[in-house]
Amino acid sequence: MRQFLDFEKPVAELETKIDGLRNTAAAADGGSDGVSISDEIGRLSEKVEKQLRGLYAKLTPSQKVQVARHAQRPHTLDYIRGLITDFTPLAGDRQFADDKAIIGGLGRFNGQSVVVIGTERGSDLETRLQHNFGMARPEGYRKAIRLMEMASRFRLPILTFVDTSGAWPGIDAEARGQAEAIARSIETCLTVSVPLIATVIGEGGSGGAVALATADRVLMLENAIYSVISPEACASILWRDPKQAATAAEALRLTAQDLRKLGLIDRIIEEPVGGAQRDPQSMVEKLGQSIAEELMPLLSEGAAALVAQRREKFLAMGRSALT
Repeated sequence: MRQFLDFEKPVAELETKIDGLRNTAAAADGGSDGVSISDEIGRLSEKVEKQLRGLYAKLTPSQKVQVARHAQRPHTLDYIRGLITDFTPLAGDRQFADDKAIIGGLGRFNGQSVVVIGTERGSDLETRLQHNFGMARPEGYRKAIRLMEMASRFRLPILTFVDTSGAWPGIDAEARGQAEAIARSIETCLTVSVPLIATVIGEGGSGGAVALATADRVLMLENAIYSVISPEACASILWRDPKQAATAAEALRLTAQDLRKLGLIDRIIEEPVGGAQRDPQSMVEKLGQSIAEELMPLLSEGAAALVAQRREKFLAMGRSALT
């Protein structure tokens, strides 16, 4: 069953009417009324699409946060299933454990052997608990480091998918060196000698996202968000009032459109009308086309040039922030 966000209430009412008409048509099993019901369904469906286009053309940052977190958006595993053939998951950091918040392994993208790494939130309560809601512990980032180093050794491009509210903030993670693991993952992203393409597919939160997104090309879905802190946490710190989250979302400049203007990401990938959750298959296909277009020129770059250009790219961001 489709889940609707608060601002989608008018659309929800129309789609409820459409479902009712379809049930009526099914019960009538054709007949003279069937044609008029079909016409009405078509008229209402056009109205739904028009309303969705209008709503999504003027989303506020706060509403984009809701869309980015939508439970029915495609997740990392959906993109792996849709884009990667012969995927073989690899587990463990060879030190402590396997962190299921981060999925990684080998596969083929358009026939090209690649290493794939991504944060996975889960799609229902059972899988969300299994994947810790996409919040990785140190062993997750150390697994990512291991896979990136393997990719560099065997000259395999790396594709990462980011969808996390941030790294796990628990005492257990801190005890095992969470900050060091994130920093080392960022360092590894900067030094691997193969093409690295990162895509923020939902929520890119704090260092937990940067750890997988310090890439040659950083892509973002149209309604994804990417920020140093969540709007709720920011509001709690600055105003001591989580209800100021909408104000914080405006101030954080966390939308793909803002980040593209700031030069912090390289490409925005258009989503289907109403968001990726309305047509996951179309979204998977669009993302695959975009990754292929970005990857092709990088494959002809030499190892030294890739590392130098990636390093300069992120140093330039720091310099522009100071001016």
